[in-house]
Amino acid sequence: MPVIFPRSLDFRVRQLGVGLVAGVGLFVTGFYYYALPSYTRVGYTPEQPVPFSHQLHVGHLGMDCTYCHQSVFESPHASVPASQTCMNCHNPKKANVKGASPLLAPVRNSYDTGAPVEWKRVHKLPEYAYFNHAVHVNKGVSCVSCHGQVNEMAVVSHDQTLSMGWCLKCHNAPEKSLRPVGEVTNLTWAPDKASAAADGAAIKKALAVNPPMSCQACHR
Repeated sequence: MPVIFPRSLDFRVRQLGVGLVAGVGLFVTGFYYYALPSYTRVGYTPEQPVPFSHQLHVGHLGMDCTYCHQSVFESPHASVPASQTCMNCHNPKKANVKGASPLLAPVRNSYDTGAPVEWKRVHKLPEYAYFNHAVHVNKGVSCVSCHGQVNEMAVVSHDQTLSMGWCLKCHNAPEKSLRPVGEVTNLTWAPDKASAAADGAAIKKALAVNPPMSCQACHR
């Protein structure tokens, strides 16, 4: 019988099969790895040099987020408070709250020397992604949307994946995450369930919220 297919074709088919299996395996492995909490940092709760409790300061004492994160409405960065901010309440020379507490020694040292407290960063986007806090909070996106119920956290942990898909889901339907700008830092605020959809749509229209969906919006 005449040969229909050359012998080399058998080898190439085997190569293709092996390559296909390897490719699928690599894709599944990569997808699984990048979806793991260890990569997205979800649940990451580092021990800080000073045991600052948002649950106490925000949840129980009612401090506003902007008292410490002062630039969040004007800057791309929320900013970490200087030791002066802490000493407004904890200065031992003014007999303020727990001024002599040994737990606050790093803060007092920072205030006296000018050396910053070495806080450990919790929430972190990849270096290739751009995020502007001021743009979001001025459009009605609350701290809770990205950082979770910080007012209930004795120790802050990484709450959301902050992945591209997670961001695009909000960009695609921003009205679900919007609230009045005056309530952005009110972490206990909740929408009226009966009118939540209509209220979100109204805020979106009033604030001209039109989140970009293009690559260059976040990858600059």
